[in-house]
Amino acid sequence: MAALMPMRRGRCGKLLAHFQPDFTNMKRQDFRFFHRLRVRWVEVDMQKIVFNAHYLMYFDTAMADYWRALALPYEEAMLQLGGDLYVKKASIEYHGSAHFDDRLDVALTCARVGKSSMVFSGAIFRGDELLITCELIYVFADPASQTAKPVPDALRSLLTCFEAGEAMLQIKTGGWAALGTDAAKVRTAVFVQEQGIPLEMEWDEADATAVHAVAYNSLGQGIATGRLLRHASDVGKIGRMAVHRALRGSHVGQSILHTLMDAAQQRGDAEVMLYAQRSAEGFYQRLGFAPRGAPFDEVGIPHIEMFKAL
Repeated sequence: MAALMPMRRGRCGKLLAHFQPDFTNMKRQDFRFFHRLRVRWVEVDMQKIVFNAHYLMYFDTAMADYWRALALPYEEAMLQLGGDLYVKKASIEYHGSAHFDDRLDVALTCARVGKSSMVFSGAIFRGDELLITCELIYVFADPASQTAKPVPDALRSLLTCFEAGEAMLQIKTGGWAALGTDAAKVRTAVFVQEQGIPLEMEWDEADATAVHAVAYNSLGQGIATGRLLRHASDVGKIGRMAVHRALRGSHVGQSILHTLMDAAQQRGDAEVMLYAQRSAEGFYQRLGFAPRGAPFDEVGIPHIEMFKAL
């Protein structure tokens, strides 16, 4: 196991670990974060093993997913933090080879946060077999001048809390007066800007009486939303489900849906229903919803009614 040395305490109350990895003996339990991928034919060389340069691409791909695990839409987050991250050093050590069609787990951990830099340690596993280790050093800098800046306390605390196992989401429920500004921002980005729904068709009088749910990340950014209406005496209707495009597939939408189902159950609803876009039908089916009736178009988009007993 890698040694742990204490550093300063973050706001989450956990020790910000100074991770000193033994690169020949890294194990899966040293990491909280994993990104799974499968080796493609184009990534192997004439020796039928992954060409060495692709391993760095694997780590870079996993890094994008690491920020999603922190519930951060990278571009907006860095804009709010007033800087950006630049790679200072990337080193890789090879312990074994991956082959075509192997399923690999790319693991990353923030090992240390300094004044203006942060060090990530990484490993690639095939099952429990360690194949590759790496060290990535990033510098937080001013995008205009590309000169180093101190790592913001908010980012330092966020990384510390994630590595300590803290939850990265806070979901608030309430009325439109309290949550409408943040819910509207997410809905406008998803429904109006992405899907082209006319602005005047996105808003209705039901917002005033609905129970709204908004998911916030640790920077206070609203990143997902949904609402719950009364459809019948004991049936709740979930709608306006929207997730920031950068965070889809990271279970944020699932968390919003469960929050709204819990609210429906607590008020005595026996069933929840919704009108699912056909492109999202599989998402709802995996969470126990079943289709009902024939497909139909709404605002020019194919939908189907789905329901789930509570």
